[in-house]
Amino acid sequence: MITPVSLGDSGIAARLLAVLAEVPDPEIPAISLVDLGIIRDIETDPSGATRIVITPTYTGCPATLVIETSIRVALDRAGLEDVAIRSRLSPPWTTDWITDEGRENLRRYGIAPPERGDGHGSLKAETPAACPQCGSVDTVEVSRFGSTPCKALWRCRACAEPFDRFKCI
Repeated sequence: MITPVSLGDSGIAARLLAVLAEVPDPEIPAISLVDLGIIRDIETDPSGATRIVITPTYTGCPATLVIETSIRVALDRAGLEDVAIRSRLSPPWTTDWITDEGRENLRRYGIAPPERGDGHGSLKAETPAACPQCGSVDTVEVSRFGSTPCKALWRCRACAEPFDRFKCI
């Protein structure tokens, strides 16, 4: 699994990751928060307090509060009420943090994930998106504004189907 930072090998980190791997993104339920790459770190301070650090896909992501609430509910149900949740905006989230499994889940759900490394360029993808329906790369961006702020609307010229594509960031 590729993650943005080393989340540690401790027992508590493994337990937390197992719980968080079952929490879906509220806007894209086909992908977990772990596979989306927004779980940045698991910190334990000298007093033993544990925190989960998250980075939303966008600074102003409208789903951030829902994500934090979903994490809190999952932690509480797992008996981890004492684990805190903290947001960190820098460095910003990048699509390169999406795991390979997450990319495949997005594709099966009908969303074209950006290729690894596309996030290092501009906000506009330089490479054509592969249609998640038929696989054709004869595609065109219709609008920078998709169903959520982190996606753009694309259309496949081969099968004529519209689809969302993650914006490369």
